[in-house]
Amino acid sequence: MWLGLVNGLCFALMLIDKYRARSGGRRISEITLLGWALLGGAMGAAAAAHLVRHKTRKQPFAARLRFLLWAEIILLTLWAAAHVVPHVAAPLAEMAEEA
Repeated sequence: MWLGLVNGLCFALMLIDKYRARSGGRRISEITLLGWALLGGAMGAAAAAHLVRHKTRKQPFAARLRFLLWAEIILLTLWAAAHVVPHVAAPLAEMAEEA
């Protein structure tokens, strides 16, 4: 649930910042955007950046966001593997014992 909320928030913050950049309004700081990405919203921030082409060439922001995105993907993969593998391995082990 947390990841859904924080990714939605990051997506919205990137869109708001893009709108404010075009209209001359008060911008959202990069540290705020990256902070929310660090808390699990990297996928939402990256999706919004790609969708509206916002901060995609701005360095080092783009590189930091890309790093957070890959870190989030790796951590989610490890988390999923830790939760899925035992549920798959146990029935396979039981089948091997029966054979």
